[in-house]
Amino acid sequence: MAVIETILDRALAGKDISVAESVVLLSASNKTEKERIRLAADTLRAQQVGDTVTYVLNRNINYTNICEQHCSFCAFRRDASQEGAYWVDWSGILEKATEAVALGATEVCMQGGLNPEAKINGTSLAYYCKLVETIKTASPDLHVHAFSPQEVQFIAREDGLSLEAVLVSLKEAGVGSLPGTAAEVLDDSVRRILCPEKTSAAEWLEIVGLAHQVGLPTTSTMLSGHIETIEQQAVHLDLLRKLQQRSHAAGYAGISEFILLPFVGQEAPKPLRRRVGRDQPVLEDALLLTAVARIFLGNWIVNHQPSWVKLGLAGATEALRWGCNDIGGILMEEHITSMAGAVGGTCQQEADLVGAITSLGRPAQQRDTLYGKVVKRSPVAVIP
Repeated sequence: MAVIETILDRALAGKDISVAESVVLLSASNKTEKERIRLAADTLRAQQVGDTVTYVLNRNINYTNICEQHCSFCAFRRDASQEGAYWVDWSGILEKATEAVALGATEVCMQGGLNPEAKINGTSLAYYCKLVETIKTASPDLHVHAFSPQEVQFIAREDGLSLEAVLVSLKEAGVGSLPGTAAEVLDDSVRRILCPEKTSAAEWLEIVGLAHQVGLPTTSTMLSGHIETIEQQAVHLDLLRKLQQRSHAAGYAGISEFILLPFVGQEAPKPLRRRVGRDQPVLEDALLLTAVARIFLGNWIVNHQPSWVKLGLAGATEALRWGCNDIGGILMEEHITSMAGAVGGTCQQEADLVGAITSLGRPAQQRDTLYGKVVKRSPVAVIP
């Protein structure tokens, strides 16, 4: 306990802790140690961003689940000929975006499978740009938060373009920021098992860094609670912190938030399910990692968000006591995690998010994608 206290005292004094020190914290085994870590994370959260908990009114669009890759944790992907495969057409995309606008959403988040047939006149980039332009047709004010580093690499490969050229074109089409998904765990020994066809850790970091360079902020994530070790979790956090430090030193907007994504394996392919040995996240483990992420990253990435889709709203609400200052968005629909067997649901009412926040005695505030304040302009929307 004395070692943990020393580490936490340094963190509370505003110092960055080391990878080795974060491993010590992640190794905490008794309730007293974990409560001390929770309290330190909560104190740092208050110092770094205050007591207000933010949320965003957004719509999630997973535009296709047809995917050429075969990640061992994914229950979402399908082959084109497989039962359950889908691909939302242009009228469907516009309908979803228009509905989002009607409900007061400020953001549309888009991610999907890597579908080699998703082309216009033989080019993938044209297809992805039209996705963005179709969203903007519903309202030019919608912030398009879209396309993971994996999708950017896929477009570049399909069209023989540089990564930077793809990012610039997406920005010009109307993309406002990139989701920092497909990170999983930034360790190639883990990635060879989880997602051998995906970007390497170095490639993911390169693409996110390039996005910052061309003026596209990103989020950051970690898929936790599967086959990774706490040492690999710590290194992942360190790589994110170093990336943010480089982006800030260069004057770029960088990473806007960190989101922990605990593994849901209920419908995942059987080999990984057997190896992990559980179907749903272990809340206690997720909360400890949430707290350590705040302690490790908080000086550089101030906004931290749990996943109510993966933890349920009650679990996400508890995470607000472990260093988080944001509870995410209403989403309106979600397919990737729900198809994996998550029990958290696919959408939330705004009133439910606000109620979860206020149940802790903390104020709630609607935000935009990049954490700007949104002035409330109408009664709470109700999703049918």
